[in-house]
Amino acid sequence: MVSTTAATNGSSENGGELSEDDVFEVLSNRRRRFVIHALKRAEEPVEVSELSRYVTAWERDVDPEMVRYQERRNVYSTLQRTHLPKLEEKNVVTVDSETNLVEPTPELANLDIYVEVLDSKEIPWSLYYVGLAGLAVSLLLAVATDTPGFVGLEPLDVGAFTATAFGISSLAHHAIGRRMRLGNTEKPPELRTHE
Repeated sequence: MVSTTAATNGSSENGGELSEDDVFEVLSNRRRRFVIHALKRAEEPVEVSELSRYVTAWERDVDPEMVRYQERRNVYSTLQRTHLPKLEEKNVVTVDSETNLVEPTPELANLDIYVEVLDSKEIPWSLYYVGLAGLAVSLLLAVATDTPGFVGLEPLDVGAFTATAFGISSLAHHAIGRRMRLGNTEKPPELRTHE
């Protein structure tokens, strides 16, 4: 399961920001997410052939240097015909048709995209925090009602536990979240292996 959250901090050159629908439309396709990831990591405009090499490598889970022309030909074609025009239409990239260079716009630079990748055994952070809050409330009720086993605890102890648990959890969430942003790691977040 892949869920995405995007926030834009600025406006595009045409005076508007990407709408939520635009963001979801752009991110709805894996190849476009891979292109955005590659462009956010690049320090200069990238040739379409180079983008197709990275996208192919990520799709096949191989090293980009190992991708041959025949393997990336289909990806190159769909980037040219479908995905880059869609990104250009949404003012996320500009494509120079003469040099075949793709450059991110300020809209893409200001778009911070977080991808939460979960396998079937993981829970989303939002559900984790709900569970942690439920645990804290249950612990507080047990202390307040003098439930056996919790008699020695004070409400201040529960408060200290709750603050510590939420603090450590939010630090872990922040650290993991930084690695799950498009453009922050070598491979796109959805290809990250769970260890």
